[in-house]
Amino acid sequence: MTSDFHVNMNEYLPLRDVVFNTLRQAILRGELKPGERLMEIALANRLGVSRTPVREAIRMLELEGLVIMIPRKGAQVAQITEQDLNDVLEVRLGLEELAVQFACERITDEEIDALEAAVQEFENAMGEDDLSQLAEADVKFHEIIYDSTHNRRLVQIINNIREQMYRYRIEYLKDVESRKTLVKEHYAVWAALKNRDVESAKRHISIHIINQQEAIRRSIEEK
Repeated sequence: MTSDFHVNMNEYLPLRDVVFNTLRQAILRGELKPGERLMEIALANRLGVSRTPVREAIRMLELEGLVIMIPRKGAQVAQITEQDLNDVLEVRLGLEELAVQFACERITDEEIDALEAAVQEFENAMGEDDLSQLAEADVKFHEIIYDSTHNRRLVQIINNIREQMYRYRIEYLKDVESRKTLVKEHYAVWAALKNRDVESAKRHISIHIINQQEAIRRSIEEK
């Protein structure tokens, strides 16, 4: 196994949950690839734990739909499917629209400036052709919007959905034309928030999410 991930111990969590969180992040970030087999002994050795918390973590991942059990083969990372994509993006679309609605009412001038800087950071990262850097810049842009709602519960829920988007975001960012579109969409959302224009912000964030959905769907179909 060549994937670069390791367990981060948390004294407040059962070992099973620590292993679950570690494997979950590895799957969502693409460090464990779709279709990759999850061998209990290899993972236990890799993470420096016994097989029991690994087995329990794999069961938890199966319940979340990130792992599937194949007869006579065991556990493997679930493939990215169009249905999964649609389910995640339908929920994300509603939450993003709610977020920009609150952001229009509550965003500060400092947050507007930080959002503009995040757009420029993403645009600059395009020149580096580094997918991880692009993904992080995209995340930063959205995080500023979420934080500007000043609603901790909403931020918590969106972050959970956003984590599930990691698997799809990298596929989207591989397409150079999609990156150019993203920059325009980011600027449009920023301008709407700067003007406190709720309808414009909701319209542009909706276009942003739907374009991602279409681009990723094409990528899935090509595979």
